[in-house]
Order: sequence, then C-alpha cells, then structure tokens
Amino acid sequence: MSRRRTERLVNLVICLLSTRRFLTAAQIARTVPGYEHDESDPKSHEAFQRMFERDKAELRELGVPVETGTTSVFDTEPGYRIAERDYALPDIHLAPDEAAAVGLAARLWQSAGLASAASSALLKLRAAGIDVDPHATLGVEPVVAGEPAVDVLLAAARARRAVRFDYRGSHDDRPVTRNLQPWGVVSWHGRWYVVGHDTDRNAQRCFRLSRVAGTVKAVGREDVYSPPENPDLLATVAALESGRPERGEATVRVRRGAAAGLRRGATSVVDGSGDDPDSPAGWDVATVRYRDPDSLARRLAGYGSDVVVTGPPEVRDAVIHHLRAVAEVAR
Repeated sequence: MSRRRTERLVNLVICLLSTRRFLTAAQIARTVPGYEHDESDPKSHEAFQRMFERDKAELRELGVPVETGTTSVFDTEPGYRIAERDYALPDIHLAPDEAAAVGLAARLWQSAGLASAASSALLKLRAAGIDVDPHATLGVEPVVAGEPAVDVLLAAARARRAVRFDYRGSHDDRPVTRNLQPWGVVSWHGRWYVVGHDTDRNAQRCFRLSRVAGTVKAVGREDVYSPPENPDLLATVAALESGRPERGEATVRVRRGAAAGLRRGATSVVDGSGDDPDSPAGWDVATVRYRDPDSLARRLAGYGSDVVVTGPPEVRDAVIHHLRAVAEVAR
C-alpha cells in the first residue's frame, strides 16, 4: 500500500469515527484529504467514486466496521460512519521504546503479504490515537531479507497443504526435490526458514529459503495433515544452526581502517602489503571461520568495497551471487 493511500485511509477512518451522523460520499469528498475532485466533471467524479468504493472495501477487509445508513427518513442519499463502540480499542499506552518497536516491525516486512498485515496493525493503532513512529530506532535493528517463497509457504501452512520444491543443501552438488508439510515460517539471524514434516524421509525437517532453487509449489488438497500443537519453530531452527560444525576458513582482504566488526570476529588479521604482489598497500588480510558460505557472503557484502574475498571459491561465488541479486532488486 502506498504512503499516499495509507494516509487517505487513516484520514477517512478518523473522519468517520469523529461524526455521530452518517456522512454522504459528497460530504466525505469535501472533508477528507485525498478525495478532492471536480464534481462537475463526470470523469473526475467517476474516478472518485471508484476510489471511494475501493477504500471502503479495503477498510472492511482490515476489520474496520464501516456502516451504511441514513440519519433521518428525509435523507435521499445513504451515508457512512464508524460506530466507536464497534471499533474502539481499550486504552493502549506505549512507552517510547515500545512505540519504536512497533514502527520497526512495520518496516521489517518486505514481502507483500506481511506488509499487508503490518499496514492493518498500524492503521488501527493510528486510528486509536496511538503515536507510532515508523522512523524511530532501537539502537540495533534486525535485518530480514525478503524471500519470494515466504508468502506461498505461509499460505500453505495456514491451509495445511503440502508443498514441493527443489533444495540445494550444504553438501548437495545439485538441487534435490523435497516434499514437505509445512508447519510455519520463521526468521532467525536475518534468514528465513520453513519447518515441517518431510514426507519422503518421514521426519521433521528445517529448510533455509535462500537455498530453495526455483519456485515453491503447493500440491494436493487442503487440510490433509495436522501439525503438532504449539511447535517451537524458532527453537528448532536455532538448535539446527547452532549445532552446525564450522565448515572452513575464508581469506579476505580488508581495507585498512575499515570493517571493524569483521576484524573483531576474525581469527587473525595480518598486514597484507608485504611481499605478495596481489596484496596492494593499505590493505590487511583477515582469516574468518564460517559454517555456511551464504551467511558469510551476506556479512561480507554488507561491507561493500572495503572487503575482497580471495578464497575459497564457494565463498567468492556466494558473495557474487548475493551482490547480483541486490543489483537486480535495485534496477
């Protein structure tokens, strides 16, 4: 939802909450910013009517009870209002850090489905008079990259419908087809995972969405399985990732005076301007241990031109793949 439309919907909600009588569409157009139009121009008036109908439908989908009726028997045109008794929230008091957390959560989601849920929550809070600052910060902000498979998997988990996808594991030379009954999708340390029952292996499995090759397809009928009651998906992912053995060491050239975080986590940092002709002056060489090349690639890419991976090839390839994906999104 665009910022302009969000503001128009919020203004519409405030307007309809503030009146005790039903307001006609013409009265709303003259009152609510964003609905300005030339009533004498048929095309302009028709465009307003279409916009207003879409906005009413959107509000009702968000759970806002827009009523239609007339104030008296002499009214010839129906009007609209929101009864406070049907919509009012209990008193909500958010501390500054809590309000910042809500604003941060709204910025966290990048996929369309989750963005809709965030917009719904913010709309209701703002209409209730809660000041939520979407630009506030908490000092440390999580970063969650969007994955195209998130919406499909969430919908399948809600419908209890199986999915099929090709997956490249950390030790697989090529993608392997997986059949899964998804229980849910979670984010852990900036990465998305799906947890569920692998029907081919008859066991609980966890898959990182960044390793899914191609698209995820829902297969079969709905309501064909029952997930465990209240499964702790996040604990499942954390236990799996924390238990992975270290896979190897990467060698990275680091611009002198930059990438302090990378230097702190490195096992060694040495002056790289010695006898090696491939190491130019002003650069150091850091050795970094890693469990997963994709995870390390995301970290290294965040330092931009201040780091250059010299090996191993799987880490270099992962960094290149990540940067190309970012470039595609930025186009």
